[in-house]
Amino acid sequence: MTSSNIHVSVPDRVVGLPAARSRHGARADLMVRMLQVGDPLADAVILEFDELGRPARTALRRGLAEGRASVPDVPPAVDALLAHVETVPGWVSRELLDDGDLISLAVPPHWRFLAFSGGSLAHTYRSPAIARLLVGTGRLTAAAPRRLAETGLWNASTILPGGLRHGAPGYVQTVQVRLLHARVRASATAHGWDAGRWGVPINQADIARTWLDFTVVPFAFLEGIGYRLTPDEQSRLYRYWWYVGHLLGLDETFFLDVEEHARAGELLDLLDSTTAPPDENSRALVGALFDAATATLAAEPDSPMDAAGWRDLLNALAGRYHGKDAAALGIPDSPLTAVLPLLAAAEAASRHYQAQVPGGVQQAVENGMRTVRGLVTALTESSTAYQDHVATP
Repeated sequence: MTSSNIHVSVPDRVVGLPAARSRHGARADLMVRMLQVGDPLADAVILEFDELGRPARTALRRGLAEGRASVPDVPPAVDALLAHVETVPGWVSRELLDDGDLISLAVPPHWRFLAFSGGSLAHTYRSPAIARLLVGTGRLTAAAPRRLAETGLWNASTILPGGLRHGAPGYVQTVQVRLLHARVRASATAHGWDAGRWGVPINQADIARTWLDFTVVPFAFLEGIGYRLTPDEQSRLYRYWWYVGHLLGLDETFFLDVEEHARAGELLDLLDSTTAPPDENSRALVGALFDAATATLAAEPDSPMDAAGWRDLLNALAGRYHGKDAAALGIPDSPLTAVLPLLAAAEAASRHYQAQVPGGVQQAVENGMRTVRGLVTALTESSTAYQDHVATP
């Protein structure tokens, strides 16, 4: 049976499916099916939280910090989730977990932040279904700086050396984010979310989009300023993020064959080409995001530009990356677009020089670690939404 003969229930949010089947074969129908799949393990924990309250939350928190074996009389759904996240698949590289995501850490901090904002998060908001869900929470447009910081804290904790080891901050926070997704899924469903039209809230395809938004998307964005990864760097990046996908509850069918930008780009094309254009919710989220991001950059000590200057640069880079979707995302033309080739040439030359100088790459990684650790310290002064959600009431 060919993929074109497989009958699946197609949510209204899906566009261009025949063309996607032509380009991507059975993977297109897999994506459609996954729009109706959430995260059964995490969803069961939410039901247990609501039924048992404090004992379930206490067991979850202790189990994440100290291990499943440390929790007596653990509720069954919490126990099943802990068993899943504590089981390290055979394809995980222990060396990579010890080292951290060195590829992301080596990116200069201002470029990483621009790629995170204008690439990763803006691409997430490109999906009308995700944007609708996020605007419906009443959080992101009204409190964009905090949400930007919270996502940044999770990402920073995740990429640091040892951050994904059992009980480490990145490991704990990734599972907390997974459970917040499940809470949003339950809340939206209870309030009448139309799954037939939009798919299950934060479904497997949406989680796959998030995974891509922290792998191929930021580095494709960075290619606009000449920052390109070698094949070895690409492989190391994806193999590290395989484990993040596992902890987030993403079906490994989506990611285990992705070890390079080309393959990730195929999955990205499948998701983007079958997604409706950005809408007013997307534009509201991107506008609030860019306001928060450029204010943050301008507030940095010794910032070379004010917020308006950073906004012009962010608009230029984001406009280049998002292409035909830029206007639909509310990203205007920028006077700095014309200088991007000069920036790209300078950054490419800098990367080449760094690779030739003994210890140059290692120095970049160490600089990145210092910056990221400083960010983590600064952002852990207050709790996040995903931490508050699992806190003992």
